[in-house]
Amino acid sequence: MKRPTLKLPKKAAEPAAPSQARSTRAKWAQQQRGKKPAAATAIATPAPESSPPSPPKRRARPAAPAQKKREVRPHSSRPPPQKSAQPAPRPPRPVAENPDEPRLSKRLSELGLCSRREADEWIENGWVRVNGQVVSTLGARVTRDASIEVDAAAKKHQNEQVTILLNKPVGYVSGQPEDNHQPAMVLIKPENRWAEDPSRTKFLPGHLRGLAPAGRLDIDSTGLLVFTQDGRVAKRLIGQDSEVEKEYLVRVEGTLDEAGMKLLQHGLELDGVKLKPAKVSWANEDQLRFVLREGRKRQIRRMCEMVGLVVTALKRVRSGGVSLGPLPVGQWRYLGRNERF
Repeated sequence: MKRPTLKLPKKAAEPAAPSQARSTRAKWAQQQRGKKPAAATAIATPAPESSPPSPPKRRARPAAPAQKKREVRPHSSRPPPQKSAQPAPRPPRPVAENPDEPRLSKRLSELGLCSRREADEWIENGWVRVNGQVVSTLGARVTRDASIEVDAAAKKHQNEQVTILLNKPVGYVSGQPEDNHQPAMVLIKPENRWAEDPSRTKFLPGHLRGLAPAGRLDIDSTGLLVFTQDGRVAKRLIGQDSEVEKEYLVRVEGTLDEAGMKLLQHGLELDGVKLKPAKVSWANEDQLRFVLREGRKRQIRRMCEMVGLVVTALKRVRSGGVSLGPLPVGQWRYLGRNERF
């Protein structure tokens, strides 16, 4: 009797070692890239099983872009800019050193060319020559025989200046504000210009610049008040040597005899100074007409008080050859080109 034969299952083929499989794949990959197998094997050979596993590699950060180097230019051979040289000193002034000689501004005024204030402006602007040389220093003195010339620009500037006539109402002061009373200057505005002004001068805001009263009227007086930019006009009306007549109509209360009339005409003193002769006459039964060649503060009112009269109203109606005429109270007009004080 035959013994049964036991068939043992065939042993499965042992899988290739991991290192061999990896090496084979690496060789194939290297062959595809055209590289040597040895190099691939060396790269793909794993570490021995006994060695500890290596830590995972960190992902490399992308390199920062290279900064563009700043181009350094060579220094220019041009020399550094130099500060402007100081202006050359002016030649010696052609003026007198004698303190007894007049100042240039006064000399211009004495010659009737302009007022002292206007002369200072001309000198500062370089419009005045003395003996052929420009003098622009205020306070410079000159000899009386010095040759003085005025630039045409000064004459042009003078011809562009204006003079304004205002019929001042009661309650306004002539100059700066006093005791909460407004100056009469505030009335000189386009809406207060007399509609029948014969002058064709166009009003400009610049006409108010430098405009100043050439004379004064008391706050309780009315009538002709002159404002001007022209120093020649101011000098003629209020200069020390002014002989321009000013005419007033004065309403009075009281009795005036012949002796009192003579005192008003010539014979009174104010503040220790004898007054110049005046022309005084009756305009009507209660109004006197005064014509004066001087203008002291409140002169007419004080003169009337000395002879027993009380002034109730005072109005200036003329300055030199310029009359107030029909100009309404509170309105103004330009001085005409053919009018002269």
